[in-house]
Formats: sequence, C-alpha cells, structure tokens
Amino acid sequence: MVSHKGVAQRGFARVQPLHWKAMTGNLFASGAGSPAEGAAEWYTAHCDGGSRGNPGPSGFGAVVEDPRGQVAARLSEYLGKQTNNYAEYSGLLAVLDWAIANQVKRLRVVSDSELMVKQMKGQYQVKSPGLIPLWEEAKRRAARLERFEMRHTLRGGNKEADQLANEAMDRGMGKGPREQGIGIRDQGAGIRDQRSEIRDQRSEIRDQRSETRDQATGRAPQAPPLEAGKPQPPRAPRQVLEGYVKDGVVHLLGGELPDGVFVKIVRE
Repeated sequence: MVSHKGVAQRGFARVQPLHWKAMTGNLFASGAGSPAEGAAEWYTAHCDGGSRGNPGPSGFGAVVEDPRGQVAARLSEYLGKQTNNYAEYSGLLAVLDWAIANQVKRLRVVSDSELMVKQMKGQYQVKSPGLIPLWEEAKRRAARLERFEMRHTLRGGNKEADQLANEAMDRGMGKGPREQGIGIRDQGAGIRDQRSEIRDQRSEIRDQRSETRDQATGRAPQAPPLEAGKPQPPRAPRQVLEGYVKDGVVHLLGGELPDGVFVKIVRE
C-alpha cells in the first residue's frame, strides 16, 4: 500500500506520491519514524565472494561507501579452500562487522548472490550445514543495526568487489601482480567457476521452489516407489571429510553434507 498526503488548495486536494526510496522494504526495520527519515544516513556496501574450484581457493571482497558516495573502506581476505557460497557469506559478515565497529546505524548491502540475498530475506531456507552458522551470525549482526537492507544486482554491478575478491585469492595462492599470463588463465578459470556457482544456485533455487509448491498444495514430497520384489538399494559407504573447528562450529574443507546425515568426528 502506497502512502500519500494531500495539500489543500482552493477547496481541492492535490495528491503527491512519496519518493520511491521511501517505499523500499528492508529486513530489520526499527519501526520508529518514517522510512524516508534520515535517508542521507545510509551506508552502501557492495560485497562479493568467489572460489576457484568450488570448493577451492576462495576469498571475498567488499567496498563500503558513506552517505555521500565516498569510499569509506575496502575489505578483502583469503579464506583458504571453501565454496562459493561460504565466500559470499564471509564477505557479508565482514561488511556487517565493519559497520558495527564503526558505529554505522543504517546499512544497505548489494550482492550478486541471489541465493544469499533471498536467504537473508527469509524467502529461501538455508539447508547447507556449512552455511547455517554463517547465516545465523549474519542475522545476529544485522539485528544490531538500526536499519538493514539487502539488494540483488547482476555481476556487472559488483565489479570492484569482484576484483578485490580475486586479488585476495591471488594473494592466498602466492601470485604477484606481475604474473599477467597466469592472470589471463585465471580469468578463464574464474568464468568456469562462475558458471559452476550459477548452476549450484539454480539447483538450490529449483529445490526451494519445488518445496514451496508442495507446501502451498499441502502435498508431501513423493519418493519414487520401489519395484515389487526388488531389494532396497545398499547404504552409501562411509565418507571421510576434513575440516576445522572455529567458534565451536565444524567447517568442512572438502565439500558439504546434506541435512539429516549422521557424522562421527575424530580429533587428530
């Protein structure tokens, strides 16, 4: 519903619609004051994450602009062997951490990860065990701000953040700025990684849409029926994955596990 106000003039009312910025929704509104109030206080952060291999050497980059459009900070970090989605969330967490440390009250984050944006808005569920603790921490940090928004952009709208992410991966892999030939090959590898990331996101989005349709129609997801007299398929063999513990959470290095599986952790 669009709000409007009337201006009395010679017995008639002239309707003036609000500016479109006043109608922009957000995730964590404080509930006090008009949405247009303090519009000049918004900081804007473009963040991006990538992985060369998915999982593979990964990193994130971010550019934070103040309310006047001036660059307030450039952030980047090499993350080691991780997935694309892990790197995307790491960039978001770094931006939120910077905003809290610098007492920023209103923050708008722009990302080219449609999956992360919709998960943060509550439109998609977070099912990956490796992403759940990152998503939970991002929600906690965002709630500490007075106002918070997330918006999706195409990859072309995140060029500088993408460049910072690639530079972080280069540093982590020991590559210097003079290695131009390697940089050209990395661009080709980066394109392949982007295609892999897009396929992964499309697969997760299809799963989310299918689940949403099942919930809307009240149907439970149907498993394919077993043929009569045919034995059930054998259980999957044991899988050994490496990882590390940070803040009490186990982060896998060799991939991801689906929800519902039982794991046994052996300390080395």
